[in-house]
Amino acid sequence: MKGLLEIIRKELADSFNSKRFIILFLLVYMAGIATIYIAAQNIRTAVGDSTRDIFLNLFIVSGSNMPFSFPLFMSIFIPIIGIALGFDAVNSERTSGNLSRLLAQPIYRDNVINGKFLAGLAMITILIVSVVFIVAGLGLRLIGVPPEAEEILRLFMFVIVSILYGAFWMSLAVLFSVLFKKTSTSALASIAVWIFLFLFMGIIANLIAGAVYPVSQDSTVALVADYDSLYRMINRVSPGTLYAESIQAILLPVMGSSSPTMMMIGIYSGLMPAPLPLSQSLTLVWPQLVGLVALTAICFAGAYIKFMREEIRST
Repeated sequence: MKGLLEIIRKELADSFNSKRFIILFLLVYMAGIATIYIAAQNIRTAVGDSTRDIFLNLFIVSGSNMPFSFPLFMSIFIPIIGIALGFDAVNSERTSGNLSRLLAQPIYRDNVINGKFLAGLAMITILIVSVVFIVAGLGLRLIGVPPEAEEILRLFMFVIVSILYGAFWMSLAVLFSVLFKKTSTSALASIAVWIFLFLFMGIIANLIAGAVYPVSQDSTVALVADYDSLYRMINRVSPGTLYAESIQAILLPVMGSSSPTMMMIGIYSGLMPAPLPLSQSLTLVWPQLVGLVALTAICFAGAYIKFMREEIRST
């Protein structure tokens, strides 16, 4: 633990004093407020005569002119924040010569990378918690309906899952920061992985599943179910899919399955879904949460091992 707290304090101070992060934080706050304001304007149309989970629906509803809900906004901005926190965590220190001078102090080498990761995780936590509190307060002001106890717990779990999602992208960026000497290369590699997983992973999964189980309008329910199962299994390679499935089940209590396709098949078959308690919703998404934690651990373990083994010379 020697030097760990000093590293964390230094990284937090650098982040709070950085214009880059101030601008990113302001953009996140403004986008979050905009999505909640639009949701509040359309909340009456979305919920109809229902009086259940009105406050929770505020985080789900999107506008007709701008189909941009709060979870979609978070799924886009969280990777950007995570990458911004991690892409230059190590190689910028190495290039400037600060890393060799830092390790010349009585600080253990593992505390350097651990401190940088923990400081970044703290920044992600501060951002997500603050933006959720801001939009929740604004939503309460706009609709005037206080949340119930289970709605508060579901928002808390939404925050936890969002932090795990941000931790993965930061650990991936830190891994590239250790592997590549130039900050521009690590930033481009992180963004390239994000774009590939966000835009192309679904297309690849659709092509493979469609080739194995070709579906059409006349396909049987069993064939559609097989196609959907293979598609989702392949697409779960992307942490974005794991995050989306998790927050769908957490913010939508009526989600009795992580697959919207299977939900629609059940509705067409006359099986109307009943709202699930929070415990069953968490059981439903437990594999996705474990997957996010595992991916984060793999990326950080790779960065940790590479950092501990590399030679660092003074400049």
